[in-house]
Amino acid sequence: MALNIIGAGVGRTGTYSLKLAINQLGLGPCHHMDEVLHNMPVHVPLWSAAVAGEPDWSQIYDGYRSAVDWPTACFFRELVNEYPSAKFVLTQRDPEKWADSFGATIYELLAGRDQAPQEMRAWLAMVNDVIAKTGFPAGLDRDGLMQAFVAHNDAVKETIPASQLLVFEVKDGWEPLCAFLGVPAPAEAFPRTNHREEFWDRVNGEI
Repeated sequence: MALNIIGAGVGRTGTYSLKLAINQLGLGPCHHMDEVLHNMPVHVPLWSAAVAGEPDWSQIYDGYRSAVDWPTACFFRELVNEYPSAKFVLTQRDPEKWADSFGATIYELLAGRDQAPQEMRAWLAMVNDVIAKTGFPAGLDRDGLMQAFVAHNDAVKETIPASQLLVFEVKDGWEPLCAFLGVPAPAEAFPRTNHREEFWDRVNGEI
């Protein structure tokens, strides 16, 4: 099963809402970091190998037709070569709002990874490596995060052919996404989810 839709947007840009939307459109199953979190023994070694330069994409995406969020977003250059006919979606948001959200969730989680429960440490180490490889190493201030965010988005737009790329904000809803994917827009509201409190509930296994 080859990937048909690949999300190049980093976490905290509406990637979980996009995952739900893709699944609702019948274009899933859609891979997301949430999948890794719920099956760490299988997924963490595969993604750790990918960070080390030895990816097995067929194993990583076995059973999935689409993928969004980290770790996927880190590897857009490799994935456009692996899946040359795939459509890419770059989820974006205001850089200041993104930096504040990322800093209060993912960055905060990684900063405290040495105090995390033992069973989560391999996952957190992999996540830290993926996010650093994407351009967000530990220790960046708010301005540094914003600059890195813009740089990542610019790199995606420079790498992925324009005909295969949708630059998308989830607040724009179904129309641009469905037009790009060539499917009809549902009558239901576009999914909106994963605010900061929900992020922590997911990490703590409460969702």
